[in-house]
Amino acid sequence: MAVEFDYEDLLPIGADTTEYRKISDKGLKTFSANGKEFLEISPEIITELTEVAMHDISHYLRTEHLRQLQMILDDPESSGNDRFVALDLLKNANISAGGVLPMCQDTGTAIVMGKKGQQVLTSEKDEVSISRGVFNAFTKLNLRYSQLAPTTVWEEKNTGNNLPAQIEIYSDTDHADEYNFLFIAKGGGSANKSFLYQETKAILNPTAFMSWLEEKLRSLGTSACPPYHLVVVIGGTSAEHTLKTAKLASTKYLDSLPTSGNAKTGRGFRDLDLEKQIMKLTQGIGIGAQFGGKYFCHDVRVVRMPRHGASLPIAIAVSCSADRQAKAKINKTGVYIEKLETEPAKFLPSTSANELSEHEVSIDLNQPMTKILAQLSKHPVKTRVLLNGKMIVARDLAHAKIKELIDSGKPMPDYFKNHAVYYAGPAKTPAGFASGSFGPTTAGRMDSYVEQFQSLGGSMIMLAKGNRSKKVSESCKKYGGFYLGSIGGPAARLAQDCIKKVEVLDYPELGMEAIWQIEVENFPAFIIIDSQGNDFYEDIRKPLTIGKKPN
Repeated sequence: MAVEFDYEDLLPIGADTTEYRKISDKGLKTFSANGKEFLEISPEIITELTEVAMHDISHYLRTEHLRQLQMILDDPESSGNDRFVALDLLKNANISAGGVLPMCQDTGTAIVMGKKGQQVLTSEKDEVSISRGVFNAFTKLNLRYSQLAPTTVWEEKNTGNNLPAQIEIYSDTDHADEYNFLFIAKGGGSANKSFLYQETKAILNPTAFMSWLEEKLRSLGTSACPPYHLVVVIGGTSAEHTLKTAKLASTKYLDSLPTSGNAKTGRGFRDLDLEKQIMKLTQGIGIGAQFGGKYFCHDVRVVRMPRHGASLPIAIAVSCSADRQAKAKINKTGVYIEKLETEPAKFLPSTSANELSEHEVSIDLNQPMTKILAQLSKHPVKTRVLLNGKMIVARDLAHAKIKELIDSGKPMPDYFKNHAVYYAGPAKTPAGFASGSFGPTTAGRMDSYVEQFQSLGGSMIMLAKGNRSKKVSESCKKYGGFYLGSIGGPAARLAQDCIKKVEVLDYPELGMEAIWQIEVENFPAFIIIDSQGNDFYEDIRKPLTIGKKPN
């Protein structure tokens, strides 16, 4: 019997149920030709839509994301640290929604996907119109420039406008007279937690797969600012398509996929039962919302894809607490963008911050370093602290500069010895504010500097987000240092409520990566590695029997 041809999209997305708001009906024309109606869109409209989108996703979140944060506060099984982080993230969302301070200091790479109907006409290359909108948003708003242009293979320079953006335009026959978009701002933290694994058929059974996945989830750590929206994609027609599917699923773009497979067409589908099983797994790992507890993830998406018989690519990706994306569309009736939540205050609980502040310890950073270390030594890992006083801010390039000084025979600057060092870099400072959004960056990138710096009396107290390598805990034990974990995510709240003064201290030519001195008030953090080498994350990194909770 002859095999009959059958076709189905590889990722057959269902009907769009997104709620949109109309932002314009200008710059649109329609005309008929050859019995079809065409839509003509002016370049200015695409630029304006892009600018609005980049603004909105920098300041507003989806209602469901905020509701999930509220659920953490309402869940009696949440740990105290789960609730503390969730409350801080809700406060941050409320501040960010004011439209001045972006929700995260890493305002991300602009990523835009467009699906252009075959009866849609534009008079300028669409990538140009979109790039102009990205440029306008990042140069006008209090956002950060993070894009580095290679000038040689080894040398780079910040472009100073956050371009280039990643732009992908596809032809669309399903919506022939409509232009649909997905706008994403992806920060480095969550982008760095996209992983591709090349596995074999041996992993395609429930026991082997869940054991494998548990190990990989533990390795994710917290540097990308959980609670996460977690995605696992199993299979794929190519490695790059597997990763792209994971990126789209992390934005909820693929939520309307079928929930069953098709043996003839090989379509991709969601496995809702496996999503529930993986969600339960994440709740038992113990990492929680950054500092121990249940809420490592808000939710899970699992997409099963077809594969070549000799290949089994698997992708894992996350969207972080800065869950920044929005759909948009242009049709003959107007220009529309996804309606995000502009009034997140309604999700703030009646529970006051004081009710969640048990076992907090206030630390005076203006004391001599020996006294600060002695005070921290009195408390175990996981202790919540409130920092007050002066800190040094230094991240990747600043650490490299300090190392160059030392390696050239010059002394380490005293400020690296006398103050705690915060790994961070600010967004632009709005008028009337002491600071722009100013959250922590990933600690692990500075691991290679710690032993050398601590041996010279520097970096004795480090503050950042995420877990550290074994060599950092060993160095802290050897030299009596501490690593404090800052909450990843609430950069706007830290800027408004905790950072009272910011000034450039050294290397101003590095821009946001200069060395800064800041003064903080009630800046929240947690003891992650103490002077005895105890590491909060050490036990959590060890794979356990599935379902068994860590100590």
